[in-house]
Amino acid sequence: MTNVIEVENLRKEFNAYSSRTGLKGAFRDLFTRNYKVVPAVNDINFSVKKGEMVGYIGENGAGKSTTIKMLTGILTPTSGQVTVNGMNPHKEREKFVQTIGVVFGQRSQLWWDIAVQESFRLLKKVYKVSDEHYNDHMKHVIKTLDIEPLLDKPVRKLSLGQRMRCELAAALIHNPPLLFLDEPTIGLDVLVKLKIREFLKEINEKFQTTILLTTHDLSDIEALCERVVMLDEGKIIYDGALKNLKEQWGEGKALQFQFLESVDLLAIRKLTVGMPVKWEMDEKNTEFTAILEDNDELISQVIAKTVAAFKIKDIKINETSTEEIIRNIYEKGTV
Repeated sequence: MTNVIEVENLRKEFNAYSSRTGLKGAFRDLFTRNYKVVPAVNDINFSVKKGEMVGYIGENGAGKSTTIKMLTGILTPTSGQVTVNGMNPHKEREKFVQTIGVVFGQRSQLWWDIAVQESFRLLKKVYKVSDEHYNDHMKHVIKTLDIEPLLDKPVRKLSLGQRMRCELAAALIHNPPLLFLDEPTIGLDVLVKLKIREFLKEINEKFQTTILLTTHDLSDIEALCERVVMLDEGKIIYDGALKNLKEQWGEGKALQFQFLESVDLLAIRKLTVGMPVKWEMDEKNTEFTAILEDNDELISQVIAKTVAAFKIKDIKINETSTEEIIRNIYEKGTV
């Protein structure tokens, strides 16, 4: 199977300005500034095969968006090689953009003050899509994403969920073989997320569309991607199957407790002092979770101690979530 994306020793550096302290320092900064070179992406290597759906994940500032911008030709790399759809995104830009679709969750490619369908028609002209292809392909896209009632509305009057569905449709007008999605479900409700996920699965199966997805919503990754590439401080710290990541790091269990009365986190932690248990509390202070090894005896002891000390409303035993696994990896700094 051919590689749609090939990245070799890719690096992007930025000059970061650092100000001097004090009034004297501020005065000196007016004439001479101190700069230091900061690598946002640090000599990374990876490839993506045709038809793959890959999750590209990392904390804020890890270099995800910078990578996407280099892969789409928006930024020029400081060094290294990038080949996407057999082309250099920066040197063959006009030809290259005909072969990709891009959705940035926080930026719009639709015209703000005109109707959605007018934006679609303009993009149809930009991508030189024939009437026959547009009518055949977009009829299905519009129906699947349920945006037909929105076509006559100006973009500025759409809700976030409505706009993101239209943004996704706009990125697919020319039915590109490669789709970049940068936080496509940010701020969306559950029903809209499910609709977008189902649609992405469908186009992947029907057209073998390759998808590179960056998101902080790990439920998107679990629902769509079998493979993840994990970035930390500009370097790839994991590239492989999500299943293997779970098997390697997700051996623990999470015991979720809901109590009938108010419970203090410190009090519940005292119950398991000396035991390999990590307690967490949700934002509403109503649910407490014990993270521990997948050990039947240890699990029984924790449950017994907790039930003996507090009145229990509900208890669930879950495998460690992907979010917890990834948080542990970032805390330890390696895989």
